[in-house]
Amino acid sequence: MALQPLYDRLLVKRLEEGEQQSEGGIIIPDTAKEKPQQASVLAVGKGRITEDGNVQPVEVKVGDKVVFSKYAGTEVKVDGDDLLVIREDDVLGVIE
Repeated sequence: MALQPLYDRLLVKRLEEGEQQSEGGIIIPDTAKEKPQQASVLAVGKGRITEDGNVQPVEVKVGDKVVFSKYAGTEVKVDGDDLLVIREDDVLGVIE
């Protein structure tokens, strides 16, 4: 199953962070960690429709690595992968 986002939405996959350990040597389990706010873009919608009816294309492209706001998007499961659908407005920047 493939998922193609509509309008100004992006389908992204969160980038995994390595195992974290506190300064005292305690390993922090995955359930206690915050979810990463960096992701790789898997699919992009056509763009936002402006008030005059024109389509403003999305600036982010497939393959970009982005940073997005903390509570952005909707989590979806596609082919067993946990993915996130976010709006282009929730993207804070592209990592180069």
